[in-house]
Amino acid sequence: MPGGRLTQQERQQIALGLADGLAYAEIARRLDRPTSTVTREVMRNGGPTAYRADLAQRATGHRAQRRRQPAAPGPQTPEQPYGRDAAAVQAYEEVFTTVLMASGIPRMTARVLALLLTSDTGSLTAADLVQRLQVSPASVSKSIAFLESQDLIRRERDERRRDLYVVDDDVWYQSMMASARSTAHIMETARQGVGVLGAATPAGARMENIARFLDFVSESIARAAEQAREILHTKPEPPADPTARGNDA
Repeated sequence: MPGGRLTQQERQQIALGLADGLAYAEIARRLDRPTSTVTREVMRNGGPTAYRADLAQRATGHRAQRRRQPAAPGPQTPEQPYGRDAAAVQAYEEVFTTVLMASGIPRMTARVLALLLTSDTGSLTAADLVQRLQVSPASVSKSIAFLESQDLIRRERDERRRDLYVVDDDVWYQSMMASARSTAHIMETARQGVGVLGAATPAGARMENIARFLDFVSESIARAAEQAREILHTKPEPPADPTARGNDA
């Protein structure tokens, strides 16, 4: 039975096996690997629906590089409230980052968004992000600009007049509404092309079909987002923090 790290070819076989609907045990048998190795590999890199061999290979390389580098000053993973396991939280942030990358978000931007989404306050300063990610302020600034352009975060000022980057509880509602507006804009532009190309021409008919499709989709996205926000959105009370000491009455 082969040992050591999975190779790029093995990761591609895992991805193909998942696409074919094979169980982890069957994929492991074909690779002559323990089932636990395949299970851990998939769950660490986005899960069965989001696993991608190239992203998994890249993420493994980044983790190995971080282990070879000397420890940077200052904690990268802060002490966790509510009795959470800090290592488990960090591993989950990596998984979430990988899934966001698979959706098309650049790696650094995905790391920033994952940190914001998994923070209890839903807000971090640029200095917080630089320290947590151990990257340059310029890298954080570029990622912040992208997230703001997609309506995924907003900017505020804290009591010390520092920029505070905030992700709202309805962040995906805001993102979907922005997507609906973008789709509607493409639809309007496609419909303009019908007049230019001629409705009776093949090109004009194609643009009309595109416009009709996008019109239906943009309205459906906006309507579904509004309904889901109204019906499903909740803001539960956070559990008591066992590390916090209350004042005796």
